[in-house]
Amino acid sequence: MKKERLITRRGAIVAGVAAVGGFVVARRFPKILPPTCGNVLRAGDSFTYGAQRALLGQSLVREYAASDVTSFPATGTTDPGVKMKSELGEAYRRMQAGAFAEWRLSVEGSVARPRAFSLAELKQFSPRTQITRHTCEEGWTAIAQWTGVPLSAVLDAVGILPTARFVVYSAYDDWIDSIDLLDALHPQTILAYGMNGRDLPLAHGAPVRLRVERQMGYKSMKYLRRLVVTDRFEDGGEKGNIQTGWAWYTGI
Repeated sequence: MKKERLITRRGAIVAGVAAVGGFVVARRFPKILPPTCGNVLRAGDSFTYGAQRALLGQSLVREYAASDVTSFPATGTTDPGVKMKSELGEAYRRMQAGAFAEWRLSVEGSVARPRAFSLAELKQFSPRTQITRHTCEEGWTAIAQWTGVPLSAVLDAVGILPTARFVVYSAYDDWIDSIDLLDALHPQTILAYGMNGRDLPLAHGAPVRLRVERQMGYKSMKYLRRLVVTDRFEDGGEKGNIQTGWAWYTGI
């Protein structure tokens, strides 16, 4: 019993150190943290962000064996070509009909060489395959194999500028989100075009989705269409997470 209490006490101490670490990072290096947007509850996001950055840095998430792959629901997914009654929806329907040969991923902003990549061009990069756990904010998890190009390789190709701090990404179902450069350059953050040994299915974000393995599932945006490298934080407005009540940083 004494040993169990000691372990519990040690766990509490570690948690306390993590919290203090996050506070120190936030106070000493405020420019590396996203703003709280004037909302007291958002201060918790910065607190969590600072603590995880102080303790974990770019540590890798666990990767699994092929025998660990599970069924993977596509909860809440709607085909943008059906859902979007707009130019975005029409563009997606046209690309889908042509097996995404016309699809392009625009990479722009604080980069030396802005460029639009086709699916074939992304597949020319050295691929990375990883089997990881997807943790959904709704409480379920699933394990899948993902194949794609590391986002870091694409950013190297366009030459991110020294002032760059964030990557803002948008999708054909009209969502906008962003991550900092630590997550963008993380070796397990990939532009996935394959799932479980096949082309990425429509329900999981074809032709390309972002996989941000160090954060909760909703940060891994489907139906990618554009990446913008920026030197300042952008919350995405009504199309982003903060304005709709979700956390910007959801590290795991």
